[in-house]
Amino acid sequence: FISTVCNFMSHEKCLKNVKIPCSCIAPSLVRVPVAHCFGPPGHYKRKFCTVCRKSLESPAFRCEVCELHVHTDCILFACSDCRQCHQDGHQDHDTYHHHWREGNLSSSARCEVCKKTCGSSEVLSGMRCEWCGILAHAACYIIVTPECTFGRLRNMILPPSCVQLFSRNFSKLHCFRISENLQAESDEDDDIDGSTQGSAKDVQISTDSSKQTLKIFDGNDAVKRNQFRLISVPRIAKNEEVVEAALRAYYINDDQQDYELQTFTQQALLSDDVINRNDAAEDSNLGSVFRESVPEAWIIRVKPKDEEVIRIYPAWLKVGMAYVSLRVNKHSTTQTVIKEVLPLLGRQTECLQNFRLVEVLMGSKQVQRMVLDNQELILNRLKDIRKTSIRQMNQTRFYIVENRKSIVQVNLFVGGLPPQLTPEEYTNILKDELAIKTNVVSVSHVYQAQGAVVLEISCFSEAERIYMLVKDTTVNDKPLNAVVIPEVMASKIPQNCCPLLVFVNPKSGGLKGRDLLYSFRKLLNPHQVFELTNGGPLPGFHTFSKVPSFRVLVCGGDGTVGWVLGALEEIRHKLVCSEPSVAILPLGTGNDLGRVLRWGAGYSGEDPYSILISVDEADDVLMDRWTILLDAEEPAEGTENGVAEPEPPKIVQMNNYCGLGIDAELSLDFHHAREEEPGKFNSRFHNKGVYVKVGLQKISHTRNLHKDIKLQVDQHEVELPSIEGLIFINIPSWGSGADLWGSESDNRFEKPRIDDGLLEVVGVTGVVHMGQVQGGFRSGIRIAQGSYFRVTLLKPIPVQVDGEPWIQAPGQIIISAAGPKVHMLKKSKQKQKKTGS
Repeated sequence: FISTVCNFMSHEKCLKNVKIPCSCIAPSLVRVPVAHCFGPPGHYKRKFCTVCRKSLESPAFRCEVCELHVHTDCILFACSDCRQCHQDGHQDHDTYHHHWREGNLSSSARCEVCKKTCGSSEVLSGMRCEWCGILAHAACYIIVTPECTFGRLRNMILPPSCVQLFSRNFSKLHCFRISENLQAESDEDDDIDGSTQGSAKDVQISTDSSKQTLKIFDGNDAVKRNQFRLISVPRIAKNEEVVEAALRAYYINDDQQDYELQTFTQQALLSDDVINRNDAAEDSNLGSVFRESVPEAWIIRVKPKDEEVIRIYPAWLKVGMAYVSLRVNKHSTTQTVIKEVLPLLGRQTECLQNFRLVEVLMGSKQVQRMVLDNQELILNRLKDIRKTSIRQMNQTRFYIVENRKSIVQVNLFVGGLPPQLTPEEYTNILKDELAIKTNVVSVSHVYQAQGAVVLEISCFSEAERIYMLVKDTTVNDKPLNAVVIPEVMASKIPQNCCPLLVFVNPKSGGLKGRDLLYSFRKLLNPHQVFELTNGGPLPGFHTFSKVPSFRVLVCGGDGTVGWVLGALEEIRHKLVCSEPSVAILPLGTGNDLGRVLRWGAGYSGEDPYSILISVDEADDVLMDRWTILLDAEEPAEGTENGVAEPEPPKIVQMNNYCGLGIDAELSLDFHHAREEEPGKFNSRFHNKGVYVKVGLQKISHTRNLHKDIKLQVDQHEVELPSIEGLIFINIPSWGSGADLWGSESDNRFEKPRIDDGLLEVVGVTGVVHMGQVQGGFRSGIRIAQGSYFRVTLLKPIPVQVDGEPWIQAPGQIIISAAGPKVHMLKKSKQKQKKTGS
């Protein structure tokens, strides 16, 4: 058997066991309406559409927050049943139930209840909870206890009951800070078309002469947008058959006797038989039916009724029932409905004025709420909705709600402002540039060093206006950026919960970052995942500033890790958890810090779930950080008459190493090559090839670096051997995993560690020596070990710190230990412990 609505297939003998609800009643099963978050369309191999259950061959949409996949022309029929990732002042509750999504599981997936396989790559089959990941058959999942405990990752997940976000007008992409410009992973050669009209892919224009194809609109809204569905019916079909086919095309499971078809042109009612019209006067119209290529158009309408039964859902009232049914007639108003419903909910003693009736449209992309006027006639309202669209009627509910003073508070993080101003000066800039209304907008936090503020806004339309305006505003030629941030209610976070704050640099590692963003949003709460290209690390740290204990995962190269650690250092004093431990998922080219902490040489597509488990089981280690003060004594070159001001001292932070001479020069040449043709530098292999090429060009050069610099270690002058490069190393990995210090023991120096408060100083004699170190045949020349260094440059010399190179003018360089050591996470050696969800 096959369902004529949603294409579900079943053996005859299995029919009695079918537990899967059809797409046509899906809206009635939604517990809490939550809209989906669709990115741009893309190509998804071996996935199936949730609505029509067919495979996704053409470009399709997927939700960025849950596992919903849907065809372009099925998207209107998906209902708002996404994960509830935050409280929005509507239906807020603290116990969470499993959030089941059907299908698109791997074929090896096993059912939690009967332990047999429940996944398939052939059809939509099997159920999965999108919070805890538990899997089950459609027939077995009903037995699973409804409460969800968030599974194996429960200690890392930011519980949705602790997050608050009032998001009325903001799209879901804005709420979860998902940049809209990241194109879906479409194959380069496939062009993505816009929405295909109707379900043309299912109904080919019929070449069979006994069949005809009709265009069906479901109301005035569809006519305006020219959105129709095509149905194919026999030429001598009775009216009922056509109505039934039209209802099926719109996923509506009502009795066809309540509906009728009107012609698209005169909007006149139809006689009993669609084609054999008995009235001779209308003969002139008959030709249009038989023209092969032009489908005839009809609008499906609901026959007017004098009374109906409607469902009223008790939203916030803690009552034991899902809804109550109520008969309404043409005199029923909103007020009479409230009056009749309250006794059915056991609230008969309460005053009618304390309640209101809310109409909720549960669209897949947006949940729209509208409070009904007390005197509104309910039957008229139903008539209006159905006239607009009978599909929307199927997705509309009425909720009875207690009147509460609704608080509106939207938090907007605005960055890119000039640094080091007072709160008053920031407010004035915002008044000038964005014309903010100070009666509804206040500056709640100021980050002076970074030039950023957090605005607290008590009006939705003002929040939306500011958000849109910021995108097109520049201050001092610097574009501003705005991020909607949720409020984390720290007091509600469970005791043993240590949520993970995830930063991903989507530009690192050949675009693997985008896939990781998608995976981590699915596995965790999307409110704990931040894109670094969208305002940097600060919005993430601000969101977590009140969380008593959290950990950080940085996905990116060593430069990205340095960026996040630098931001953490600057904002540490404003965090309740001032020393969060930091784990690394290496996505860059060198990844020396990732290697030392056992996270590997670079991400190559491992399962994101097992990465999170490794982070959960990782060991806490301390690491030194160093401050480098660069003070040029002479003015920069290229100034006239030498009367220029000397450059102000520059301060940089260092985690891995600092190189002077040949090492920095190669890095500088690589940087220039990358700036000239950035498009080519998206694979580690290509990047390393350029390094080699740049190096080969330098082989014959002889420089005498030891004559151009002086070195003082812990107040003592150190004699330098004949070298071309001088390198200060904090971690035992340099230049993509080479050991520059070497492993043999030496009674002059202590064995290096990353938390010993000492830096090692090593020399290299040139490119050939560097190549031998990289190949593991030699180590560098050990020069010194200490905690305070002064280098005097006698002429301009290339310098690089953690892979960022520049030419440093003559002067002093002072390297000393930075504030407190940072807590890093080192992947633990033992195999992952097997723990069930």
